[in-house]
Amino acid sequence: MADSSYPIEGQIILLAGTRASIPLDQLPDLLERVQTYLRENRATYHREYERISGPREADYVCAESGHWDSIGTELDLSDREQDAVRRAHAAQFERDGRRLDRSEEFETTLEIRDVLAVSSEP
Repeated sequence: MADSSYPIEGQIILLAGTRASIPLDQLPDLLERVQTYLRENRATYHREYERISGPREADYVCAESGHWDSIGTELDLSDREQDAVRRAHAAQFERDGRRLDRSEEFETTLEIRDVLAVSSEP
């Protein structure tokens, strides 16, 4: 189940943190920090990028490849932190693609876009 402050499920957080070599106790705060940024910029994201509705309390924004680099710079994230966040968002997108029976489409999107899970919660 996703945390109420960001739309990433617990198992996804564990995998993303492990693969990016981020201490697991730091990842929830990192995801919250990024989600705050995404929510603050939600109107711009929705206006400028394609959106895909998720099956839960999030929309996915399909930004240009390399957009996570911009977010990482804006939020002063280390390479590992940025990698962990990117992995978490991509893995959640893939999981939701399976839930929606749209796996192939979602995987193709990840090959050409950076995908951001933006909570629909205020």
